[in-house]
Amino acid sequence: MEDAPSAAQVLDRLLDSVAVAVNSKSALTGNVETAARAEDKKRRRNQQRQAEEAARDGRPRKESRPDLRRKQELRPLPGPELGASVKLPYIALLHHLARGLSLTQRGAARGLAEHWGSLKYIQALQAGKGTYLWLSSEGKRIAKHYKTLQSDELGQAFALALAERILRSRFPGHEVSILHSDTVLRAGWALTSAERENKDDKGASVGYRYRPHYLAEVWKPDQPSMIFPIACKGNHSGAAVSHTQLASCAAHVDGVHVGAWNQTPGLLFSTELPLDGPVTVHALHASGSGSRLDFRSTAGTRDADLDQPPLQKEYFPGIERPEEKGRHFDPEPGCQVKPEYFAWFQETLAHTDAAGLTAFAGAGSATARQLTKRQGREFFKALEHPAAGSVQDITHELLGDAFAGTDHVFRLNGDHVEAFSGVQVDLFRHLARGTRNGDDATQRAEVSAWRKAAHDRSRAWPRCDWDDEWGGPVSIHPDGTVLALRMVNVQKTGH
Repeated sequence: MEDAPSAAQVLDRLLDSVAVAVNSKSALTGNVETAARAEDKKRRRNQQRQAEEAARDGRPRKESRPDLRRKQELRPLPGPELGASVKLPYIALLHHLARGLSLTQRGAARGLAEHWGSLKYIQALQAGKGTYLWLSSEGKRIAKHYKTLQSDELGQAFALALAERILRSRFPGHEVSILHSDTVLRAGWALTSAERENKDDKGASVGYRYRPHYLAEVWKPDQPSMIFPIACKGNHSGAAVSHTQLASCAAHVDGVHVGAWNQTPGLLFSTELPLDGPVTVHALHASGSGSRLDFRSTAGTRDADLDQPPLQKEYFPGIERPEEKGRHFDPEPGCQVKPEYFAWFQETLAHTDAAGLTAFAGAGSATARQLTKRQGREFFKALEHPAAGSVQDITHELLGDAFAGTDHVFRLNGDHVEAFSGVQVDLFRHLARGTRNGDDATQRAEVSAWRKAAHDRSRAWPRCDWDDEWGGPVSIHPDGTVLALRMVNVQKTGH
């Protein structure tokens, strides 16, 4: 067994630029179509078996579910967007995962900021042959015990990193915010029967588990946003399983339509994490013209006001399919953001984005204020750094900028390591306005001012570098969030 690296070596390697293999060739679309047909055939066979068992036992036959509705016309990504591989520092990958976890309410880090769960992968991957990322010895050990969780979360990390890169290349000069889909959708729809306001109304919940895992918002201040649903999975098995996962992702990404039927684009990822080969991300996309929240061109709709409190809506689920040759169709399962919802949805996206940043800084009160009850307002009210009523009491200057946030000390190969996550101070003040001790609690967060400031400052980021004064690696994202780590001495006290 190889010796475990020291904590200092692990932190030093976080800034190494590593390559991630990408497969988005034309053959991949055919493989995914074949996998989808096989899955539909298996689904129909299972339905037939269940019907026969019900008939034999004298039980009522359950209504057969139709084949899954999947996003059609999947295509390889244009070559210049990713190529055959992508290089990035490993700390940037951890940063993407941490941001993606900050509003998930999974409970794995209850009592701490949710995103600290990303730190368990700090040495799960390492550079292998040709600097490509491979699972490390520790990553392989984790895979034996937490296989599904590891592939799921690392699959998210790679997908979020690549999705942001793709969308920034498509829309230069715009910002890209990637938001947990269920958190966003809960502001307008009850996703499960347990979330219904009216428990007697059985038709008021979505009740359809195929939804995007994330929604990417491409935005500029004072302009309508563009929405890109993202579906992502991971596995330790191989390319064939990735083909099946992408077929499933095609159903997930089609669970939300923005505007008219079947006009919403999408990004699909499956990350292959083999035990004896390099990590490979299999990626496809679907084009579409309906992602823009152009509320100003819709008659009778209001303008978006990002500074008003978040609004909880109770929209009826279902996606309206247009008539064909006079034939009327019942609504398809899923969520449809209709044009009359566009202004509200743009506000909801901005509020959820703001909540993700303040959660990343450990500011529970500021986070709760940007969420509706169903989105988790009460959950985050209890999530506040214990040192004071404001996380602005914890600040660090990193790579020449000041950040407010929260910290966490953990053991890494026998040594104590401090992790700090936060938001650039000026941006944080816009969102924490009215939540600090002594402030007027009626003051609203300045969401529109925060977005303008974030857009103006984003040109200085991203940055990944070693900060000598801090004493460790630092990652700053274009959204103004920071993830920094360093070794610390912890004094033991006796009694």
